[in-house]
Amino acid sequence: MPLIVLLSVFTVSLLTTKFVRGNFGFALSGRIAMSAMLLFTAIAHFAFTKGMSMMLPDLIPYKTEVVYLTGFIEIGAAIGLFIPNFRVLTAWLLIAFFILILPANIYAAIKHIDYQKGTFDGNGLIYLWFRVPLQILFIVWTYLSAIKG
Repeated sequence: MPLIVLLSVFTVSLLTTKFVRGNFGFALSGRIAMSAMLLFTAIAHFAFTKGMSMMLPDLIPYKTEVVYLTGFIEIGAAIGLFIPNFRVLTAWLLIAFFILILPANIYAAIKHIDYQKGTFDGNGLIYLWFRVPLQILFIVWTYLSAIKG
């Protein structure tokens, strides 16, 4: 779903900037799409807290609190991408965030966690064939729309 949100919002934003400004605002549309995707995924941290906390290995304490914190981080990043003085810093921190959460996605795939249901009958390792390239896309997207753009 995050990919669908990202691409859909990007397309609508791109067409809107062309209509309103007379040119395609690729960087702005990219930031709008990334922010929408971050807000969308942040909601999951609050709606599927149990399943998301299952994605964290047992050695991590306060799993529920970590899930809430990462949800708030995503909301903060969604906002920070639009504050000119913080945009580049936010983008670099967001890239670091995307790298840091990848192990949780790998752990969840290994354990077959379905975070929406909070069960151990998820897609498993096959999910990583989609998730790892998706993380790379998020990183490149953030770089191009917020740092280079």
